Amino acid sequence: MSSLKNTAAELSVHATTKSTATTATSQATNSPTWLHNAVGYEIYIRSFADSNSDGVGDLEGIMLHLEYLAWLGVDIIWITPIYPSPMADQGYDVASYTDIAPTFGNFKIMEELIRRAHIYGLKVVLDIVPNHTSSEHPWFKAALLDPTSEYRDYYLWRDPKDGGPPNNWVAHFGGPAWTLDENSGQYYCHLFLPEQPDLNWRNPAVRQEFERIVLFWFEVGADGLRVDVAHALMKDEQLRDNPQIKNLDGITHPRERFWSFEHRHDLSQPESLDVYRRWQEIANRYDAALIGETYVLDAPGVAALVPGDGLHLGFWFAPMKMQWNATEVRSVLRDANEQLGNRVGWVQSSHDESRPVSRFGGGKIGRARSLALATMFMGLPGVVFVYQGEELGLEDGDVPVGLRHDPIATRNPGVIGRDACRTPMPWKSGRNLGFSNAEKTWLPQSHAETDTVAFQQQEPSSYLHKMRDLISLRKSLASLDSEVSWLDGVNDVVAFRRGEYLFALNAGEQAVDFEPGGNWTPIWRTVAVAAEESANLFSLDSSEALVARQAD
Repeated sequence: MSSLKNTAAELSVHATTKSTATTATSQATNSPTWLHNAVGYEIYIRSFADSNSDGVGDLEGIMLHLEYLAWLGVDIIWITPIYPSPMADQGYDVASYTDIAPTFGNFKIMEELIRRAHIYGLKVVLDIVPNHTSSEHPWFKAALLDPTSEYRDYYLWRDPKDGGPPNNWVAHFGGPAWTLDENSGQYYCHLFLPEQPDLNWRNPAVRQEFERIVLFWFEVGADGLRVDVAHALMKDEQLRDNPQIKNLDGITHPRERFWSFEHRHDLSQPESLDVYRRWQEIANRYDAALIGETYVLDAPGVAALVPGDGLHLGFWFAPMKMQWNATEVRSVLRDANEQLGNRVGWVQSSHDESRPVSRFGGGKIGRARSLALATMFMGLPGVVFVYQGEELGLEDGDVPVGLRHDPIATRNPGVIGRDACRTPMPWKSGRNLGFSNAEKTWLPQSHAETDTVAFQQQEPSSYLHKMRDLISLRKSLASLDSEVSWLDGVNDVVAFRRGEYLFALNAGEQAVDFEPGGNWTPIWRTVAVAAEESANLFSLDSSEALVARQAD
């Protein structure tokens, strides 16, 4: 990327802002004060740090790196499922909701982790998986064994229709969303794997079970719960067919097949909100947070799931699906801000999606774009979440076919799956780059020594230091309210004002001159330049972001 001081050889496009601006609506919630303007950090436990050399990350491994997380400046750590599980879906198939898998540790280690995290000023959020259990859960085993058991109605069972599944619903991971139980002659519903049977949330007994589970983890000391598949608890009472919106001919990827239907009857049922309202009553007694995995790609849909009296926050996944151009970047940021205000969880990566550096073009350009998007996130109300390794600018790892674990890949020939974004965290030079001393790790370490935390901590200009500076910058905005004004008419520049601060990103492929109106003093650029004085016009490189403070 060329220097901002030497743009004569580039085509600069002069853009001037219009006088009109839009302002986000701030909506009050009952959320804990510690959520305001916070930065969260997702820990995919299997790949974060292995303390006992078995090749799999664990709770003690997390504890060993709390000092690093505090140094980075994050406020919250969210840990993916730690429960006993057959690992058909790497822990999102839960066999017991109030226990800890020995692979990850035990309650003594969990309680010590929470205690030490609190000393470092870190809140601890645990994953809860209420849409489905494992097929090895005692409830489902009892339901299979005896169709007259009280646990039969904990799940969704239906008789065949025309000799096949009860409706046309399909599963996220491939195939129909129904599996036949040969013994009873009935089908059970599963929106994911057959080993992940969906619970019947219209049964009051299921609700009572989970109220006890939620209470249990708050009593243990968790500061919050991240609710997996929060948009899918309730299903249509009549289990009606979903409208098909695409021809399925030639579509083999399970995700593409899943989104070939309008999910009118299996997702986003309004009755789910009653569940979360009750959970918030419990959470509020502990000053705890409920954070929803609200996988809906339109902002009004997410807002409907997070009205403020149930889930405190909903993840906004559209940044993981957008193309890199000003129209999409502006729409994705502005829509969520205007619909959700401070109830949005900003994410550009997770354990389910290709890493943003790879997604946005790879290498230098991918890192520039990911850092620029992170800059914009850091200026917006809500909570920004960083997925482990995102702060290092990691690209997707390389996982050979024979070493893949993700069921999307192992059960759908030719499909890559999600293993590439789950490869082990690189900490330092040496065996497995510091993730584990095991001879073989559950997924191969595929990053370079220059990617490691240790290497980047020693390089002041590294991606890691830039992300740390951004997190520090966000903390300086903590006193700002949620009012955001978006600037119009700036071509490839996406820009907004929040209080006395200006945030701008050039999503175009060429350098651009940007005139925001008034005088501004730059305080942060994603491309390092010499200190600048106040100005009313700035030059932004392609994929560069700028933060400035209004001059006196």
